[in-house]
Amino acid sequence: MRRSYIPVFLFLILGVLAGSSTALGQTQKAKSKKATAFRWVNPLSEKEIARYPSVTHATFESTSLEEKVGYCIYLPPQYAEPQWRTRQFPVVYYLHGGRPGSEKKSLKLTEVIHQQIQSGAVPPMIYVFVNGGPVSHYNVPSDPAVRGADVFINELIPHIDSTYRTIPRREGRALEGFSQGGRGTARLMFRYPELFCCASPGGGGHATEKRISEEGGAESPELVFAEGDNTWDLATTYAERLRKNECPQVDILVHVGDQGFNYANNLDWMKHLRELDIQHESLIVAGAEHNALQIYEKVGKRIMLFHATHFKSPVKER
Repeated sequence: MRRSYIPVFLFLILGVLAGSSTALGQTQKAKSKKATAFRWVNPLSEKEIARYPSVTHATFESTSLEEKVGYCIYLPPQYAEPQWRTRQFPVVYYLHGGRPGSEKKSLKLTEVIHQQIQSGAVPPMIYVFVNGGPVSHYNVPSDPAVRGADVFINELIPHIDSTYRTIPRREGRALEGFSQGGRGTARLMFRYPELFCCASPGGGGHATEKRISEEGGAESPELVFAEGDNTWDLATTYAERLRKNECPQVDILVHVGDQGFNYANNLDWMKHLRELDIQHESLIVAGAEHNALQIYEKVGKRIMLFHATHFKSPVKER
């Protein structure tokens, strides 16, 4: 009796087609995720407004870009209370991770931030969540539209100080970020020590920054930054400026999870800082992965108190 192989053949063909369909779907999803359109303005959805009642989305007009730029701002509950309405508040500027930029990327942290401030465990402070631009928190010299760092430093900070009751000086201004934002925090605290009294770079990819240093600004053949604009070379320049008394010292807290993929290169980078005699504290978060929210749930209070302690002038009369 002849055995038929047609059903088996059809089964194999269908399996291949199904596998191809799945692979195609995964590829399309990956391309869709990769091709997420960058926008300078990303308003909160109704769901986000309900979830983050202490957060407001706003925009300002960028003169360099000739368009609006969005940001999110967390105001502590004391900000609106009558007895506090003559007070100025210190500000933490938070730089999100990932690329491209969006001012909404780190809003989950505000649930921890609000809890700590509302409970009285941490003094009141404002958090501003920055849109880092097309290549988050970087300028790209070859493209005038990619000015994430300049838009933040030259335009957003003055806008915040003129719009809200901030302490509009270095003594009331802090910088913080995680992952890509940790890289941005480290670079900008070294470039602009006159603007920030303290900074907490978290989980930054300093191995990539080291490669940029060694390759004269190139992260890849398609993405080239200004030579010296990386966390290794800028640390060296900052150390030289400190030795010459050309700039103030920034109080630094490096935080990273010991289960995160950037753990080892953060240790390597902190060794570089020690060799340059750059004073800094380190916060190694046991059991934490490469996840800003997980780290904030574990040690957010400590990071916030680091800022509060180093603000030279906490909440004060206007």
